[in-house]
Amino acid sequence: MCSGTMIMTEERKGASMKYQPIITVGRQYGSGGRYVAKLLAEKLDIPFYDKELLAEASRDSGICQELLESYDEKQGKNLLFSLISGAQTRGEPGTMYMDMPLNHKIFLAQFDTIRRLADEGPCVIVGRCADYVLRDHDNVLNVFVKAKTEDRIQRVIKYNGADPVKAEEILRKADKQRASYYNYYATGTWGDVNNYDLCVDTGTLGIEGCVDLICKCVEIKKKMIEEKEW
Repeated sequence: MCSGTMIMTEERKGASMKYQPIITVGRQYGSGGRYVAKLLAEKLDIPFYDKELLAEASRDSGICQELLESYDEKQGKNLLFSLISGAQTRGEPGTMYMDMPLNHKIFLAQFDTIRRLADEGPCVIVGRCADYVLRDHDNVLNVFVKAKTEDRIQRVIKYNGADPVKAEEILRKADKQRASYYNYYATGTWGDVNNYDLCVDTGTLGIEGCVDLICKCVEIKKKMIEEKEW
């Protein structure tokens, strides 16, 4: 093998090693989606962001974390929103948000932070339109976690201490809030299979089974990207 070919081969190997999985996890309320995402991050040994994302966004934007939490995954009312794809320009913390409606400030603060975290390395991000925000990232695997209503009712009763009489209504309201938020800011419909690479059912596969399946998909995607580079 000539030296030029050897150098090219080594460069390609180096490029393949740079694959860094970014997994976004949408979820129905009560499906155990957060738990799936947490175990997945632990199994892959990569950072996990759910509420942790709000702390990061607060530091990046200068918006207090309590305010971010109060608007977390909640739709704004009667406001038009237009977002040009691509990274947002940053100045001093909080300056780019000064003249925007509050709900737009909250979304853009999270938008910028999600993109920063994805650029920095592999991670698992729960909700917050992350699949939409990172739609132009090749390394992203978008997952949606679901379960039958009966399974979700039992989960919120067991783990959240929900009143059995009110459990189904709690599910309905939580899913409606998440759908309204997603549909308002993203160019898609929350829960639509076309938005995701993989949908898993915790009632059918169990939490561990879902995690194992997602890990297998990460391996397959990694292989496909590496073969494409070759």
